[in-house]
This record gives sequence, C-alpha cells and structure tokens, in this order.
Amino acid sequence: MIQLDHVGVDIEDRVALLSIRRPDFLNALSPALLTELSIAVAELELSDEVAAVILTGEGKAFVAGADIKVMMEMNPLEARSFAESGAALGRSIEESGKPYIAAVNGFALGGGCELALACDFIYASTKAKFGQPEVKLGVIPGFGGTQRLSRRVGVAKTKELCLTGDIIDAQEAMRIGLIDAMVEPDELLDHARETANKIARNGPLAVAEAKRVIHEGQSMTLEQGNLIEQLAFANLFASADQKEGMTAFVGKREPVFEGK
Repeated sequence: MIQLDHVGVDIEDRVALLSIRRPDFLNALSPALLTELSIAVAELELSDEVAAVILTGEGKAFVAGADIKVMMEMNPLEARSFAESGAALGRSIEESGKPYIAAVNGFALGGGCELALACDFIYASTKAKFGQPEVKLGVIPGFGGTQRLSRRVGVAKTKELCLTGDIIDAQEAMRIGLIDAMVEPDELLDHARETANKIARNGPLAVAEAKRVIHEGQSMTLEQGNLIEQLAFANLFASADQKEGMTAFVGKREPVFEGK
C-alpha cells in the first residue's frame, strides 16, 4: 500500500482495517483527505489479500463532517468539484466487490454520515452520534446523503433529519434503521471484525456478485432484478470457486477459495 498521511491500512486474516487518522480535526473531510481515502479504496479493490474492509476513525469521531474552514472559501464551481469528489468516494465504496463495514465510534455528521451510508453495514458504539446538519450552515448534504439516507430510513425521516439538522444518538439511529448494530465502545471493532471474518471465509467471487446484484436490483423492477440474479448465479458455475465450494461441502471439509 502507498503510505498516506491521514489514512492507515492494516490487513489481518484477509480483513483490512481502513482508519481515518486526522483526530485533531475530528477526522473532518478535506479535499486532500478525500483524495487519500479514494486512493486507499482503489488499492484495496485490487488487493487479492483483502476480502472485506472495516472503515473507522481514530479518536473521538468517525468523521465529524466536511472541513468547514476549507468549504467556507469555496465558490460554486469549487463546491461542485468537492461534492463530486465525495460522491465518487461513496460510489467506489458502494460499488466495490469488497464488503465495507462502517465502525462508527463517535461523531458521524454530514459527510461522515454520508460516508457511513455508502458502506454495506453500519455498526455503531453506544456513544456514536449521527446527523445531516448542513442546513445549519446554509447548505445541504452533497456526498449522497439525501439519497442514501432516504433509501435506509424512508423519505419522511430523511426530510426530518435534513430539514431540522438534528443530531441523533445511537439508540435513535438503531430505532429508525440507520444502523445495523449497536455495541459498547470497547466491543465495536471486535464486532465488526467478527462479521468481516465470516465474509472472508466465503467465496470472494460469490460475495462480490451477491453485493452487486443486490445493489443494482434496487433500481430495477422485480423481474429485472430476478434476471440479473439468475445470470450471476449461472455465471458463477464457470468459476473454480464454485467447483471448490461444492466439492468441499460433499467431502465435508473447509473450502479453500482463490477468487477464480
């Protein structure tokens, strides 16, 4: 991996821990940090050593938002470029063949909430806080928040959060379906790693295809979604992983998948 200033990557047992390391600024997303995260995500996508990724932030925050001191000097063209960079990062996570688990340890506000929403699962500590408070700054979410949040919690609740700018705790986030699990702070990474390890033991081609079909099917009719599922199912029978998985099952042993 390329050495980055504010992003760290640690790989163990085919699980990558992707850490945002800008704690003095509560991991606020600057253009430079977005670039570093994009580089890390792109490298992880190409790594045969990684089957799943845990995304977290160091210190008191997951990501407390975008860097307001940088944003306040932007003109409309610069703001659009910034939004496009954030959206592209979210899309690369969402469309990655590797499942991403957001381990939210503290504040996930604005761009931080949007970054978590791009992940496949969101696990949060009991001390986590979520919100899209951009209207308090005279703007709106720009990294996909209005769209992904509404797909997670519904249109009415998204309007409530985005129009009031309210910040909610982990308990409320769990109640409305914004997060998938809530655990004590000292159990957060272990909980995320437990799920990631389960995923890493499965066929990587099958995992990637299941994620892709589920994601793409959300914008299709049921008939169209069923069709792409059938095609993906059939195509996997051309893989060595399918042969290995079924042979291992019949032989009552653990499969050894190679992603081929």
